[in-house]
Amino acid sequence: MRSSVPERLEPDAGRPVVVLTGAGISKESGLDTFRDLDGIWAKVRLEDVATYEAFVKDPRRVHAFYNERRRGLLNQNVQPNAAHIALARLERDWPGEVLVVTQNIDDLHERAGTTNLIHMHGELLKAECEHCRAVHVWHEDLGRDVRCPGCGRAAGLRPHVVWFGETPLEMERIGRALDRAGLFVSIGTSGNVYPAAGFVAETRARGTPSVELNLEPSEGASLFTRAVHGLASRVVPDFVRDLLAG
Repeated sequence: MRSSVPERLEPDAGRPVVVLTGAGISKESGLDTFRDLDGIWAKVRLEDVATYEAFVKDPRRVHAFYNERRRGLLNQNVQPNAAHIALARLERDWPGEVLVVTQNIDDLHERAGTTNLIHMHGELLKAECEHCRAVHVWHEDLGRDVRCPGCGRAAGLRPHVVWFGETPLEMERIGRALDRAGLFVSIGTSGNVYPAAGFVAETRARGTPSVELNLEPSEGASLFTRAVHGLASRVVPDFVRDLLAG
């Protein structure tokens, strides 16, 4: 399928463009996806490392899992790819508001230059204290013996990520943006993790045009106005270029 803005897509610049991104946009930067056949959940049970219950039961194992992922993200070979850079360009050059809502816990959007950004599933390079609720930028390993820089207490720091069973962050702000959106774009997501998987149905019910940019059709592909399938590093820059060209 051709990698360009679908015909007759004419978003109103007075209404925001809302972009949802998932693991597929960061895969070409060297980060593992979750639900591919060779993804993270094919190697480790999410119930063992991605729930609060798992953290209470075996905090050492959970910390080890996220410590490894944090070190991987900080690897100098992991850098924003052309898709991240294109979305930063869209935010910079589009005459209206562009909001990127990401399910990813990496910082590649920020490194590429995106500023109007919501990490609905949290951020790997931050730690949250269960004692004082403070959130700190964090690039080192975490463990139960590490003390919170804020309150000074140990055994309270956890990765600042949303685990299964927990409520994603900033849902009210996301809902307001979807209510007002003139265009909804979904990039690199499987379409089977809620509530993000339901965003296209919400916008469709309001008559908002929507576009899927994905390696292959997602589970909700039929709900989109148009779809363009291919590598994110190719289809996203083409989409942004053509959208900005009007």
